[in-house]
Amino acid sequence: MAHIDYYFTTLSPYAYLAGERLEEIADRHGASITYRPLDIMQLFPRTGGQAPKDRHPSRRAYRDQELPRQARKLEMALNLQPAHWPTNAAPSSYAIIAAQEAGGGDMGKLVHSILRACWLEERDIAEDEVIRDCLQAAGFDPALADSGLLSGAETYAANLERAVAANVFGAPFYVVDTGQSFWGQDRLGDLDLHLAGKL
Repeated sequence: MAHIDYYFTTLSPYAYLAGERLEEIADRHGASITYRPLDIMQLFPRTGGQAPKDRHPSRRAYRDQELPRQARKLEMALNLQPAHWPTNAAPSSYAIIAAQEAGGGDMGKLVHSILRACWLEERDIAEDEVIRDCLQAAGFDPALADSGLLSGAETYAANLERAVAANVFGAPFYVVDTGQSFWGQDRLGDLDLHLAGKL
């Protein structure tokens, strides 16, 4: 059975646009997923990238065109300039780590609900109330928002180191235990084909 390490940040509009397609693909092929939220602002300088605000104007202009195009293609609503972005991604990431450890809920739904809160619902995903709502909606104990902060911080940092070692340089990034990796929500089709043995 294949395994996928899913590296992402809860601040990524491209991770939002992935929706729950990763989970659908994994279910289709009997693959397992480990969710590895990380600090993307620490990853960028370590792997040759830059934060969006520091990129050349031509790159920012392209991003402003590409995101709405991808959203329309996927028939997903997207707020290109959300009220609470950027914000502190650590609290929502810690909650995802705690939920994965605790089990009992729907991880794909949790991750997508946090991303949707930022990129569609104009909610601040650094706020405990928002995180609790997302946990509860995905079938997890909302109290997980307040637990395991130290271990969450340790795993969050470890995910960054693991990502660098796995040649991850952006988000969303999917690393399969076959040695193949896929960058971006627009490569989920390729991941599907790979798991089917066709690519």
